[in-house]
Amino acid sequence: MSAAYSELEGRFRRAALLGESIGMLSWDQSVMMPAGGAAARGEQIAALAVIRHSMMTDPALPDLLDAAADEDLDDWQSANLREMRRDWAHAAAVPSDLVEAMSRASSACETVWRGARADADFAAILPTFAEVLTLTKQVGAAKADALGCDLYDALLDAFEPDGRCATIDPIFDSYAAFLPDFLDDVMTRQTRRPTPELPPGPFPIAAQRALVRRMAETVGLEFGTARLDESLHPFSGGIPEDSRITTRYDEADFTLAMMGVLHETGHAMYERARPAAWRRQPVGEARGMTVHESQSLLVEMQVCRSRAFLGWAAPVMRDAFRGSGETWDAENLYRLATRVTPGFIRVDADEVTYPAHVILRYRLERAMLAGDLAIADLPGAWNEGLQGLLGVTPPDDRRGCLQDIHWYDGAWGYFPTYTLGAMAAAQIFTAAVQADTDIPAGIAQGDFRPLMTWLAENIHGKGSLMSTGALIESATGRPFDDSAFKAHLRRRYLED
Repeated sequence: MSAAYSELEGRFRRAALLGESIGMLSWDQSVMMPAGGAAARGEQIAALAVIRHSMMTDPALPDLLDAAADEDLDDWQSANLREMRRDWAHAAAVPSDLVEAMSRASSACETVWRGARADADFAAILPTFAEVLTLTKQVGAAKADALGCDLYDALLDAFEPDGRCATIDPIFDSYAAFLPDFLDDVMTRQTRRPTPELPPGPFPIAAQRALVRRMAETVGLEFGTARLDESLHPFSGGIPEDSRITTRYDEADFTLAMMGVLHETGHAMYERARPAAWRRQPVGEARGMTVHESQSLLVEMQVCRSRAFLGWAAPVMRDAFRGSGETWDAENLYRLATRVTPGFIRVDADEVTYPAHVILRYRLERAMLAGDLAIADLPGAWNEGLQGLLGVTPPDDRRGCLQDIHWYDGAWGYFPTYTLGAMAAAQIFTAAVQADTDIPAGIAQGDFRPLMTWLAENIHGKGSLMSTGALIESATGRPFDDSAFKAHLRRRYLED
């Protein structure tokens, strides 16, 4: 191993440790921290972000990267060097004072968002939101110059390496054109069948906690190295040795927390199976958010809303709440889990209408970044857009433009990866069950080991060795597109 390459590995390992520390402080901010600690926490996170940024922009790095490129490296080392250079390019494009300002503004805006969302008061967040948007534009412009792309693509690239609007637009436009007629067909078919019923509640929170923990364990999460907590917006965080997943509970509907936990567990399982030999190196990280979202949606949508899984899970759910009656039958719960109902809330949306929620956000954030939509006009544009896509209008901003945390905590360019991930999930799961017949048989018995073994070998354990497209093609045998997703929807919603 060359001296230059070895030096780079040490530097990036230290930077990764700082990133992990920032992540844990952010988890605490969302889950455990008292409201009065917000200002101090913002200072702490900003200070660490600046220190990490200074490490990533050390003037010695370009020379080290160039020197390492001349050495004899194996495939993993070469890929690691490629990802190091990518990370350096993103960091070096943004001055440290802008990094600090962005960190502070995002922490402050997230804190305001919590109260504004609860009160459905968009006006309350306008000042801090305006600052986040202004700084996001500055970050995007700086990265665009460095990466040689436009502003939105530069922001997207941080979440989906080499992702570009030119690739996303035709995929999203195709789905937006596909959705109206398909949705009409699905809704018509549903009217010809008995309406599924949620079992009678209420569902005590303590019983829900026990149930969702068992479901996470069934997927493979080991709570000796994991936590399950509550937060306003469910998320998955932590590190491979210390997974942190969160959910939120509703005593009137236990399925919301359960499916949320299954989704976040999919994220956690990906993190836990990343290549251990490349821990805290860029090549050992997850391959962008399209693949990450594919893993959570594969677990939640492809598997845990299937008839096979719910046949196993129905008695587990019934026993958790000491229920009885036909509403606890597996077929009713399957129809409930696959009920298509255009609604206001993205995280609660069915898989047919979910992409419309993402397409709306993608269009709106691009318009705000381009200056074509003033943020004061966001609520009206949101409501109009959702009405156009799904025929529903949120009754208030809490169920409209304030429902998601992403824009308010500075994550611009993230949203497209949700729907790209859903499409990738269908393609990956189709390949998995074709490759190993033990996978569907295991799911029907509540045994996820065959599936997780296949995913670890073909997706999780590859880290960032390959590009997103190459990884998906390697795992599935064909290039990534939306055909498997549309075929899955037709099978489940028009043929099953």
